[in-house]
Parts: sequence; structure tokens; C-alpha cells
Amino acid sequence: MSLNQLSKDLLKLANSINNGKDAKEFLRKSGNKLKNKTLNIAKVRVNENTGNYLKSIKRGKVYDFKGDLAVRAYSTAPHAHLIEYGHIKKDRTGKEHGFQRGKHIFTTAAKDFEDEFYKDTEKFIDDVLMKTGFK
Repeated sequence: MSLNQLSKDLLKLANSINNGKDAKEFLRKSGNKLKNKTLNIAKVRVNENTGNYLKSIKRGKVYDFKGDLAVRAYSTAPHAHLIEYGHIKKDRTGKEHGFQRGKHIFTTAAKDFEDEFYKDTEKFIDDVLMKTGFK
């Protein structure tokens, strides 16, 4: 049995207990942690005059993604992609005045959150195994 198959089996086990409420709650908490990490990075990297960008960073609902449960952090601001990836600066006449480099807030937050998420996942799997009596 491969490690990937083992992890899928453990997630199926977690979904079968309490109709998956434990797994969904775990993902909601992880999504909130990711959102908070994203907000902290955004507060450091983004100027004050970005409209409602900081208020627009949210945690989504737990959803089914290709057979697995997932959750995401995102921004509802219409200009969020410009802050994230950068844009060409233009004046009202359309004349270009250089390029504003992207801040890569969500990308950095995702990379920084990876290790913490793996540790939390291991703890969650241990808790699920304790509930089922495997340990």
C-alpha cells in the first residue's frame, strides 16, 4: 500500500466518523489559520491606501475538490489580483509609467503555512485513530 493510498484511506475514515464533521471542523480551523497568516503578511507588505483590500481577505467554505475536502483563503476585492501579481502603471491618457511588482501575499502565506498544516494534520490523524481505537 502506498503512502498516498494510506492518507486517502485515513481521510475516508475521518469522513465516516460523525459524518465527516471532525474533518470539516479541522479544515475550517486550518482555513482560519491560513487567513490570519495571509492578513499578517498583507499588513506588512501592503500600503494603507489599498482600499478595502485587508477587509476583503476571507476564508471560504469547506468544499469537495476532485473527491477530497478543501478550503481556501481568498480576497473579494476587485483589485486583489493586481496587488498579488503586479500590473503596468498607466496614467489617465494611457501612457505607461513602469511596472508595479506584485506583493505575492497569498503565495507566501501558503508556503509559510505548509509546515504548520502538516503538523496539524498529523495531530488530527492521531486524534482520529485514538477515537477509533487503533492505537
